[in-house]
Amino acid sequence: MNTQDINKRIRLIMDLRNKGIVDTDVLSAIERVPREAFVPHHSRDQAWEDMALPIGLGQTISQPFVVAFMTQALEISDRDKVLEIGTGCGYQCAVLSHLARRVYTIERHKHLLIDAEKRLTELKLRNVTAIAADGMKGWPVMHGLSQAPFDKIIVTAAARKKPPQDLLDQIRVGGRMIIPVGEPGNQMLKLYKKESEEAYAVKDVMPVRFVPLLPDISNKTNDMAATLN
Repeated sequence: MNTQDINKRIRLIMDLRNKGIVDTDVLSAIERVPREAFVPHHSRDQAWEDMALPIGLGQTISQPFVVAFMTQALEISDRDKVLEIGTGCGYQCAVLSHLARRVYTIERHKHLLIDAEKRLTELKLRNVTAIAADGMKGWPVMHGLSQAPFDKIIVTAAARKKPPQDLLDQIRVGGRMIIPVGEPGNQMLKLYKKESEEAYAVKDVMPVRFVPLLPDISNKTNDMAATLN
């Protein structure tokens, strides 16, 4: 990394502190993950700016502040098993991997998942398991084994009215999930704390803008039609 990029990284960490990111472990994870490795080549001069950037297929790499804020809200420990819905380019997953014991991540766009896995492998982040699947259904039972329940769940796409029940069911009692909820243009980031098998405490955190949470593994033509409609 050249001097200019180092200075941009320092400025970003200072900016996040000024915006209320006080968890030093989260700030350290943001600092350690090379964001330039997760953005298209033509956007690399903007990699350390506090802004979202397009990564293709109508998806974006989230603004660093939003990544840090959502991560901080989950209060992740090094004992936690975390489920991420929406791998995207892999950036949020990479940040999580520096904080959690294990990260399980689901992406519905196979092309994005393949590229994300390459980046995570190149960075030697070995505590991540990634699959292409329907994230609205949570982590599937595989070979007769279930990884649920999870200590923490983070969803990087917006549910229209409420979180999918399958995701709520996969939070352990005492665990947390952070998820954007609402129609485009009127989304609220919500934090769910599971108090019992039937009860949740819900807190509105802040207004956000995310792509919609969609079912099934992506069919590009159908997804485009859904977006246009």
